[in-house]
Amino acid sequence: MKSVKPFFLSAKSKKAQDTLKLLSHKYKSYSLNKANVVVVLGGDGTILSLIHDTIYLKKKIYGMNRGTIGFLMNNYKPNDLMKRISVSKETKLNPVQMKVIDIKNKVHNALSLNEVSLLRQNRFAANVKVKIDNKIKINNLVCDGILVSTPAGSTAYNLSAHGPILPLNSTLLALTPICPFRPRRWKGAILPEKSKITFEIINAENRPVSATAGQVEIRNVKKVEVSYNFKKTLKLLFDKDLNLEQKILNEQFIL
Repeated sequence: MKSVKPFFLSAKSKKAQDTLKLLSHKYKSYSLNKANVVVVLGGDGTILSLIHDTIYLKKKIYGMNRGTIGFLMNNYKPNDLMKRISVSKETKLNPVQMKVIDIKNKVHNALSLNEVSLLRQNRFAANVKVKIDNKIKINNLVCDGILVSTPAGSTAYNLSAHGPILPLNSTLLALTPICPFRPRRWKGAILPEKSKITFEIINAENRPVSATAGQVEIRNVKKVEVSYNFKKTLKLLFDKDLNLEQKILNEQFIL
């Protein structure tokens, strides 16, 4: 990138707001329409929220961590920011989308760059029928829940649930059970990018299940369909010395 024209976007936390003031005095900023880079100050949640706004999908996104984990962010360094952005490496991420039908037959839709997760809502285990491309693979998965993860999200909740870490450029999907009871030995699956995953909740009223994608949670669901959305792409920029692909690779060697 020869010329960097930044628009600064900050989370609401004090740390992020203080950083916004500092950088706004240090560097020239542009309006969102005229900028070619959105510099995001916050955590992963701030980045993930951008997938819902079309204008951000047209821009390159450079995040600096002013939150907690910040896996999708670069390290915070206020100096030489424009130079760092100009030589950064671009990574394109597609979200997964979920279509949910609840027990009242209301339809809900949501997107996530990380995962779609289903979780039981009370003391009763969830009973879930699992279909891949409309073919039944598991008649009744008895579990605390199940999730579908993208490569970008595979080091987060998916990894904590003992799911596989997926290479960033693979565009595969990880299907990972959460505390499965029956079938007890099923550890999940790795699915092709064009797969359509369907979850049907058995006895949904007595064994209620919630479905979550990004910042959206739907409760009392009876059917959830999950697939990639290739029409939406978030273009993230990472410093050359530690890009997202390297971060994901490094996670496999953390003990």
